[in-house]
Amino acid sequence: MIACLGRIVHDSDAESKLDDDVSTIFNSLNLQGSIENDDVSGIASKDFGGLYSVKPLYLIRPSGAEDISRVVKAAAGTPHLTVAARGNGHSINGQAMADGGYVIDMRSTGENHFKLLTVNGSPCIDVSGGALWEDVLRRCVSRFGLAPRSWTDYLSLTVGGTLSNAGVSGQAFRYGPQTSNVMELEVVTGKGDITVCSETQNPELFFGALGGLGQFGIITRARVKLQPAPDMVRWIRVVYAEFEEFTRDAEFLVSQKEDESFDYVEGFVFCNNDDPVNGWPSVQLNPDQEFNPAHLLQTAGPVLYCLELAFHYRNSDQPSTVDMAVSRLVGGLGFVDGLISQVDVSYMGFLLRVKRAEQDAKANGVWDNPHPWLNLFLSKSDIVDFDRTVFKKMVKNGIGGPMLIYPLLRSKWDSRTSVALPEGEIFYIVALLRFVPKGPSVEKKVAENREIVKWCIKEGLDFKLYLPHYRAKEDWKRHFGNQWTRFEKRKANFDPMAILAPGQRIFKRTNQ
Repeated sequence: MIACLGRIVHDSDAESKLDDDVSTIFNSLNLQGSIENDDVSGIASKDFGGLYSVKPLYLIRPSGAEDISRVVKAAAGTPHLTVAARGNGHSINGQAMADGGYVIDMRSTGENHFKLLTVNGSPCIDVSGGALWEDVLRRCVSRFGLAPRSWTDYLSLTVGGTLSNAGVSGQAFRYGPQTSNVMELEVVTGKGDITVCSETQNPELFFGALGGLGQFGIITRARVKLQPAPDMVRWIRVVYAEFEEFTRDAEFLVSQKEDESFDYVEGFVFCNNDDPVNGWPSVQLNPDQEFNPAHLLQTAGPVLYCLELAFHYRNSDQPSTVDMAVSRLVGGLGFVDGLISQVDVSYMGFLLRVKRAEQDAKANGVWDNPHPWLNLFLSKSDIVDFDRTVFKKMVKNGIGGPMLIYPLLRSKWDSRTSVALPEGEIFYIVALLRFVPKGPSVEKKVAENREIVKWCIKEGLDFKLYLPHYRAKEDWKRHFGNQWTRFEKRKANFDPMAILAPGQRIFKRTNQ
């Protein structure tokens, strides 16, 4: 079996022999799922970023954790094979690829788990690591009137994928990232062990896997906290000309008690011009309204700032009550008078707002363009300098996509997980989400991202890459800082041969 797993055919009859190998491996492993070789030039060798493409040996569609365990154990019996778990393929830099190794398509396990439970009086849901968050949302709301507490902006991502990073959106200031809203995991380790873990049961694996970049195990099941789902959302955007006023209000809102703030707080930067993608037209929520720049002072700079807010309510709430509550919260903010846009949408419609943008982008042929994205966590102490140099100079003409920026609270994150964060209670997420036409401009935008990171390092800014991608071990050591020793020990404990997640390029495969 091991000889078959490691073999690559080179003769003129390669295609037929590869098919024979697939059949032999499938029978040897006794898989309930499937192994494919005709798809290696398709989904398994690509990702959303469109920047890298490496060819795996086989694509495996497992039926469940047992299949994954068999594949990992078989790979461990070879001197070189690696295994990468692939969710919905939204990595940017090839993190879910395995060059010459095995890519496991986790989507095939998406329906394996869906069970409502009550733990210590609170509702939660067991879901598959391969389930899409948008499916979890729809099923939880329609069946139970409940929903997970913390989300990502885009929900066509797998549960295991976001939990292996963090999972951040506008609810994270209140409930923490998705990694702070999980009670239990089932994980297949780099040794092939199927292990249930939680804060009290195998805690080192539990906290290691959360934000662990797939380095310690493949998440096959997660127990996620739920709360009652609202019916409706008042979706609001307010505009600022001054960065200091924008950050003051954003930090104020995320620091308030639950009944004294909005239920969702995000923000973004946009160009002070009429560019349809990067400028004024990107702000208005109501298509019947137009952005009126006459409200701005002539001293306004090349970029402006928008706070995006949401207020949850029930169908049974009186409209006047909702209006009064929103007016009270908005009334304390210092945005530019007259530059406010708001609409009422369903809770599901709000959470699936990026899905509509995806459909439009696919219709326009933009969605499949390369996406050289850059995501950072940046300390509050350095955010003004970042704005002055990056937003106001380096990307002042826009990037062809959203430029997100909003504050998060460190106290809502569990320091026992593997996520690396900057210091201080308040830090910001900055996301430069570029959509770039194929061609020479892609490498140019990648170079711009590198220049931003180099500038951050040169100026001594306190930052961490979110969805990190480094090529050198020294960079990874700098990224994790004083957490590196813990990270390395976890690797030695749960994946000592470095079989898992080779696309992260943190550890090299060993035969020991």
